[in-house]
Amino acid sequence: MKALVRHPDFRAGMRDIASAAPGLAAWGLMTGVAMIKSGLSLPEALLMGVLVFAGSSQLAAVPLIAAGAPMWVILATSFCVNLRFVVFSAHLRPYLMHQNLWRRMASGYFTTDLTYVLFVQRYPQPATDPDALRAQEAYLAGNCALNWVSWVGASLLGIALANAIPLRWGLSFAGILALLGILCALATTRLRAVSAGVAGAAAVAAFALPLKLNILVAIAAAVAVGLMLEVSAPKTQAPHE
Repeated sequence: MKALVRHPDFRAGMRDIASAAPGLAAWGLMTGVAMIKSGLSLPEALLMGVLVFAGSSQLAAVPLIAAGAPMWVILATSFCVNLRFVVFSAHLRPYLMHQNLWRRMASGYFTTDLTYVLFVQRYPQPATDPDALRAQEAYLAGNCALNWVSWVGASLLGIALANAIPLRWGLSFAGILALLGILCALATTRLRAVSAGVAGAAAVAAFALPLKLNILVAIAAAVAVGLMLEVSAPKTQAPHE
């Protein structure tokens, strides 16, 4: 680990995500406040803030917890919100398969939407020689380190200051802006752009459903349309187009 921290690409990873760190921190701060305001006890909020390193699923789960939703609904919603990480993991597999199981699990825990986007933009192809592999590992480690500190540190601060920060400040809007930036970075093909548009339209159309079920509807609609378009695409076209 010390060798990764001293590597120049570790600092490059931190530098690339630094511009997004304030937005992530604002999002994490408001998530910490929301956890306390939703009725979670201090130990529960602290555990969730440290262990559940998944902002979108936290934002989806906290209102359901406050509304007294059944556990299966909370778990299903969080699961579906995080399904995108299955795709991310499949893409990152060639980059990380040289690591042992525990290191791969740690990489999976610390990797988020933004770190994934920045990593694959800098390294479109997996490295083959040891020096390049070390550079990729160092970059991902630096990127994830600052991202984790920004989110978790601000989330814990939000828990500590929950009674002094009103929810009407709306700092969670910073999280929406961060996700929009990630969406624009990922929608690089027609298929992805159409799937994103379908998901957004379905989420708005089903907004009146209780327990945030519009999120599940949006995911199902986007996956269904994406699969249909991919199957009907000409054979000469690249699968991801």
